[in-house]
Amino acid sequence: MSKIVADTSVIINGNLVSQIESGSIRNFEIIIPQSVFDELQSQASKKKEQGFIGLEKIKELKSLSGSYGLNVIVSGSHPSSDDVKLAGSGRIDSLIVDMAKKNDAILYTSDRVQYLVAQAEGVGVVFLKSEIKNKSLEFLKFFDSETMSIHLKENQYPLAKKGKPGAFLLTKISDDLLTKDYLEMISSQILEIVNISDSSTLEISKTGASVVQHDDYRIAITYPPFSESFEITIVHPIVKLSLDDYTISEKLMGRFSDSAEGIVISGAPGSGKSTLASGLANFYHNKGKIVKTFESPRDLQVDPGVTQYSKLDGSFDNTADILLLVRPDYTIFDEVRRREDFGTFADLRLTGVGMVGVVHANSPLDAIQRFIGKIELGIIPNILDTVVFVRDGGIQKVYDLELKVKVPTGMTESDLARPVIEIRNFEDNVLEHEIYTFGEENVIVPVGKKVDKVGIEKLAEDKIRETFKRYDPRVEVEILSDNRVKVLVDERYIASIIGRGGSNISEIEKYLKVHIDVVQKNADELPPMSDDIPFTFSESKTALLLIVNRDYTSMHADIHVNGKFISSVRIGKKGQIKIPKRSDIARNLMDLSSSQNDIRIFLKDF
Repeated sequence: MSKIVADTSVIINGNLVSQIESGSIRNFEIIIPQSVFDELQSQASKKKEQGFIGLEKIKELKSLSGSYGLNVIVSGSHPSSDDVKLAGSGRIDSLIVDMAKKNDAILYTSDRVQYLVAQAEGVGVVFLKSEIKNKSLEFLKFFDSETMSIHLKENQYPLAKKGKPGAFLLTKISDDLLTKDYLEMISSQILEIVNISDSSTLEISKTGASVVQHDDYRIAITYPPFSESFEITIVHPIVKLSLDDYTISEKLMGRFSDSAEGIVISGAPGSGKSTLASGLANFYHNKGKIVKTFESPRDLQVDPGVTQYSKLDGSFDNTADILLLVRPDYTIFDEVRRREDFGTFADLRLTGVGMVGVVHANSPLDAIQRFIGKIELGIIPNILDTVVFVRDGGIQKVYDLELKVKVPTGMTESDLARPVIEIRNFEDNVLEHEIYTFGEENVIVPVGKKVDKVGIEKLAEDKIRETFKRYDPRVEVEILSDNRVKVLVDERYIASIIGRGGSNISEIEKYLKVHIDVVQKNADELPPMSDDIPFTFSESKTALLLIVNRDYTSMHADIHVNGKFISSVRIGKKGQIKIPKRSDIARNLMDLSSSQNDIRIFLKDF
């Protein structure tokens, strides 16, 4: 009787059983190496579906043996602990080839590497590769043109989401309860096709869970101990959209085309984020750009010219090392979820790669919030320049981010200035939120829209405006706090409002009982002009001395010459401002002033 040695692959995918049932194999002794049996047993003990499938196939082989004149035996020794440790390096495969040599048998395999090794060693070998037609896959009967996903759970009715993103309905699609045996049969079909189809990939295989990408179906299989019962969820995209199918303003299309290189697409699950990301990938590809994707699983609907990368050795960091060598123009990162993903996204963006990230979030602000704490606050605007929020399959809102050094909105003191990230509505450029460090915390603060003033605040503003109208009829008044206001006037009226040595403005402040900052119109960057203080001027051998009242010791002041800002200084002991003659400040004072009257000193804090 001729002998056959079967390896793991040809047992699990069912090809050996198919050959027997077709009549191609009769009157053979089929040897299953002990190492193959132990491997399948180990996988089944770890609750991996492939182990159960393999053991079921061996049971099926034995049941067929009597009808086809077969003798099915398990032979050989158990693999040692070293053999198990080196299984990933081909040790178990070597034991299978040795078994075929020893028994002068023909090796049957569906593993191409095993096939080539056997040929190289002069062992008789048959390579079996069969095709399973899509129509034979049981789960396909649950799908139609409106089905987004199906949800199959043990002892429950099968359910399907029908409709489109943002407008779907969860529907019962059968009145028959699902049994565990039926779900295991569907699972076996799916895992079998992974081993023989180039269009199927086992993306994740863990104890109690498997994720398979078959064509454009994303299949998640869970079972005990991971889930309390057997469940299969299959997601299938029903639409493929280009950017032309979205309502996109000319301004936003210009941003996508010309300057956006740090884009985050955010939205709730099922909102259409990945569909928009696929549209952007194809948009850039059609513009002649090199586009790659980061996905796990790889389920974006992109053009064939777009290469889809998964995790390399379990990490997108390793994938990024390869990505930089292929020099892409844009990378679509679907989805940015774990802390290391945010770091990888930031690193790639800072190297100059255009990045489009997909982030689960209930609002565009939540998407930005997910980056805070994972990367440094100050570099967020360098990584994210456009945040797009998707809802019900359409673009609902777009934010633009920019870093500025300023006093946060709502604060009035100039010494509170700090780096602030401004979040503006992209379409109308209205400032909506600010991000900055407050104490030891990073905070996102909403910026309220200006509203008409009413009540006492309105009366106070009118009273102050009437007081200054005799100097400038077009005066503008801004109330900063309960005891501080800013008055904006034309430049030519400032001198008369302040008066010599600040005498006039002091009288007005006493009358109104508030502190007044007089500022030139359309020049908010200029310092307040209300604190002009008297001083005496003298020189030493090495310095210019500006001496003010001792009460101002340790306060800060700005020096102006003929209306031009020269420098900010700190008033020293006994009211002295000491300026070394060799300094640029001293040279500017001497060059720009002809007398002491040209120099004015303004307190920054009073």
